[in-house]
Amino acid sequence: MDYSRLPKVELHLHLDCSLSYEVVQKLDPTITYETYKSSFVGPVKCYDLADFITRAQHAIALMQTAEQLRLVTLDLFDQLKRDGVIYAEIRFAPLEHTRLGLSPEEVVQAVNDAVEEGIAQSGVEVRVILCTLRHYNEAQSMETVQLVKGFQGTYIVGFDIAADEAGFPINQHIRSFEFAQAHQLRCTAHAGEAKGAESVWETLQYFHPSRIGHGVRSIEDAELIEFLKKNQIHLEVCPTSNVQTDIYARIQDHRIDEIYHSGVSMSVNTDARAISNVTLSSEYQTLEQVFKWKQEHFLKCNLEAIAHAFVPEALKETLRDKLLKAY
Repeated sequence: MDYSRLPKVELHLHLDCSLSYEVVQKLDPTITYETYKSSFVGPVKCYDLADFITRAQHAIALMQTAEQLRLVTLDLFDQLKRDGVIYAEIRFAPLEHTRLGLSPEEVVQAVNDAVEEGIAQSGVEVRVILCTLRHYNEAQSMETVQLVKGFQGTYIVGFDIAADEAGFPINQHIRSFEFAQAHQLRCTAHAGEAKGAESVWETLQYFHPSRIGHGVRSIEDAELIEFLKKNQIHLEVCPTSNVQTDIYARIQDHRIDEIYHSGVSMSVNTDARAISNVTLSSEYQTLEQVFKWKQEHFLKCNLEAIAHAFVPEALKETLRDKLLKAY
C-alpha cells in the first residue's frame, strides 16, 4: 500500500538529523552525493547510540546562520508534505547553532519564523520542541528551558532532553525540568533507548514528562508498563532508528508489536529521516511487512499521537477529523 497518501502524525523528529541531499547541496555545493551518503546518512548498523549521534554533526555545521536554519526547516516541510504528514513536532538543540555568532534567541527565532513560512506554504502543521543535551551542564540546560518559556505563544511548544543517555547521568538537568514543571511547560524526554527500563523510571521520577522519546525498553518491566498506562505516558517509538543504534539486532526483533498490544499509548516516528534513510510511510510499510500491521494499527497510533501532541484541543479536533475521514 502507498502510505504516503494517508494522513499521518509525527511527534519525534530531529531537525538536524533530517537534511535531504537537495538542501545539503544548496548549503554546500561541494558536497557530492557519495559524501552525503557517507557523512549524513548512517550505516544500517551503527556501533551504538553515541556513534549514531555523530552523524548529526555534519548537518549541524551547515546550520549556523539564520538563512541556513530557514532552508533546512523549509526542506523538512517539503519532506513532510510528500510523506503525507499533516502534523509534526520537530526538535533541535538551539545552543548547537551559535558557532558563527547567532545568539540562542536568534537561532530559535530563525526556526520559528521558518515554521510560520512553512505552514503558510505547505499547509502542514508543525510545532517545535527545544532540546537540552545529556552532556550539557546545568547552566546550558537552564538556558534552553528558559528559551521555551521565552517563546511561549509561538510555534515553540515544548522541552526535551536528548543525546547519549548511557554516557551521562541526569543530575545536571533536574533543575531545568523543575523549572519546566513550575511554569507548566510541556515536556518529553529521551529514555529507555541506550539504557534499559531503569532509565525510564529515573526520567519519570525526576523529570515528570508526559511523553518518553523512544522508551521501547519499558517493555522489559511489567510494572513500568502498568505505570505508563495508569499515568497515560505516551511512547514515541522509532523502529528503524532502534535497529540502527543496535538496541535490536534486526527489525524482526523489535518489540513494537508487544508495546502496541500492551495497551500503552504509543506512536510511530522516524527520529532521523536522513540518518536512518526513512520516511514515515516507509516505517509503516516495514511494520505491515514484518508485524502484519493494518490501517487500524496506524490509525490508533496517530490518534494517540494527537491526544498527546503539544497543541490546543481545537487543532487536535481538526487533525482528528482529517484522520478519521481518511482511514
